[in-house]
Amino acid sequence: MQKTAIVTGASRGIGFAIARQLCSEGFNLVMVATGTKEKNAGAIDELEKLGTKVLYVQANIADHDDRLRIVEEAVKAFDRIDVLVNNAGVAPLQRADLLTMTEESFDRVIGTNTKGNMFLTQAVANQMIGQEPVNGRRGVIVNISSCSAVVSSTNRGEYCISKAGVSMLTTLYADRLAPEGILVHEIRPGVIDTDMTGTVHEKYDKLIAAGEFPIARWGKPQDIANAVSLLISDKLMYTTGNYIDVDGGFHIRRL
Repeated sequence: MQKTAIVTGASRGIGFAIARQLCSEGFNLVMVATGTKEKNAGAIDELEKLGTKVLYVQANIADHDDRLRIVEEAVKAFDRIDVLVNNAGVAPLQRADLLTMTEESFDRVIGTNTKGNMFLTQAVANQMIGQEPVNGRRGVIVNISSCSAVVSSTNRGEYCISKAGVSMLTTLYADRLAPEGILVHEIRPGVIDTDMTGTVHEKYDKLIAAGEFPIARWGKPQDIANAVSLLISDKLMYTTGNYIDVDGGFHIRRL
């Protein structure tokens, strides 16, 4: 039986690398992004060339109706959902000191990164619970968090808080869904070379050159996609609620 995966924020960067990896592994793909289908036609075409079916859903996970529509369209097209990768996320429009950060910026980032994640997961989990298990499992959910879940950046506090929330969502849903045959994992990317880090490239180049990262290079979106591939495989059937740091060893504390 061909499995189906939903990947949010799948039109570029980390999300596109994950989508491409899953398509290469034979998954039907529900590709979720905020842009129009026409805008992302090139990305869709590249995925379809891998020989799998791609359903494009233009949606904003911060929106209640859009979240429900993602699930409805996925089930209508493919009958079931086997994998959810919560990758979509936003950074603050402007980096601001913790003492001047606005409530509007906080609400925007939390609304997508944390609330959107929480309630899309809720909707997908309720769908998965009603499905017949495959190889003893009804589904797998992978949250793309960040090293910022545990690393302080006082000029983008709302982002750090949002990702710390995703880490707790991983714990909560892993606890609640394990008896239902659904596993939940988290990946914490470090400094990954994407559009989101483009404005701070020089800063991180200097940190890498200074030896702050034991593996002295930028992370690539494919590094995250490879970790997703492992977590959704049948090789980790006795683990849930864990996280993987994909950060070049940045999490290592040194003296």
